[in-house]
Amino acid sequence: QVQLVESGGGLVQAGGSLRLSCAASGSIASINTMGWYRQAPGKQREAVATITSGKSTNYADSVKERFTISRDNAKNTVYLQMNSLKPEDTAVYYCNADIRTSFLKPYYNYWGQGTQVTVSS
Repeated sequence: QVQLVESGGGLVQAGGSLRLSCAASGSIASINTMGWYRQAPGKQREAVATITSGKSTNYADSVKERFTISRDNAKNTVYLQMNSLKPEDTAVYYCNADIRTSFLKPYYNYWGQGTQVTVSS
């Protein structure tokens, strides 16, 4: 079984910083794209940032220049450094990854359980 476990959420004042981590564990042959998504109350889940296995990145316009996604392929871990946080960044943040458990199998998409980020004004 594959699991994605997030950590690093919490409560921070506007202008502050947080770093989220997400570690993939289990029977993993390879991981393709990893990413972070978020869902605020009453809103749809949205993509925040993604990073490919080759470390190409993509960001939502709302977080460009403030958030940085990175990954450690040796540790099967993806990070999200969040700076200059705003109250509108408040949401549950979910880790996502395309993982295959064998080189003979296709990639499947997995989600973490989510971690709460709350930014106070």
